[in-house]
Amino acid sequence: MDFGASMFFTDYSMTSANLAKALEERGFESIWAAEHSHIPLSRKSPWGGGGDLPKQYYDVMDPFVTLTAAACVTKTLRLGTGVCLINQRDPIQTAKLVASIDQVSGGRFLFGIGNGWNQDEMENHGTVFASRHKLVRERIEAMKAIWTQTKAEYHGEFVSFDQMMTWPKPVQKPHPPVIVGGAYPYAARRAVRYGDGWIPLAGRPGQYGDVFDYVPKFRAMLTEAGRDATTFPISLFSSSDDLDTLKRYRDLGIVRSVVSLPAAKEDVVLPILDRVAGLMRQM
Repeated sequence: MDFGASMFFTDYSMTSANLAKALEERGFESIWAAEHSHIPLSRKSPWGGGGDLPKQYYDVMDPFVTLTAAACVTKTLRLGTGVCLINQRDPIQTAKLVASIDQVSGGRFLFGIGNGWNQDEMENHGTVFASRHKLVRERIEAMKAIWTQTKAEYHGEFVSFDQMMTWPKPVQKPHPPVIVGGAYPYAARRAVRYGDGWIPLAGRPGQYGDVFDYVPKFRAMLTEAGRDATTFPISLFSSSDDLDTLKRYRDLGIVRSVVSLPAAKEDVVLPILDRVAGLMRQM
């Protein structure tokens, strides 16, 4: 089981470049950057974490910028969006961003995606809350066409374009893994349908359920759909820092355990990394 770390990078947090170097030095596999374009002051949909929305959600930087900075100072660390809000992004431009960062990093990009929970935020982008799931599926399908075809073409209900030519193409073939974030069973179904991996959250059992209960159900879902459940990767975000629980994750077949870091400076973050690195050595 690999280990990663995620952060909301802000102007008051540790920089993505410094965090990336610290992670690579300690043997972590990946760094993950969160995304919100903005936070409206109205609130039609509650935050899943409960209570007031943390300040870092308002302040977070663009993930493609912060991950590019991380790519430039590392050699092996993988770089993931955790998660990119596809419901709020143009698919043609986003396809170019993904391919570009995969080129800049030498094929180290992990495309973690989500459909969004903040109705007000996505409506500011012109996205209808009720149809966002189909919109995201079509945008992902369109991006896959752009990454893999010389003369890409796509026609759906929400996304439609005639033949186009656009480069660069990603280093990874056929494209960087599309890792779908969200809870069981709905996001899990989306991961089965068009994903190359799944990202549930361990840190919200009241919302997501128990990891050791829903992962076997998810694998049964994969098998029923004709997908290979033994090779479909599950990345667990907001994972526990308890050694016995981490060993249970590993034995469950979780491929990646990702710790959620505070948007803070080195004096707060580095001791957390050192503690997790110690657990990694014990694993």
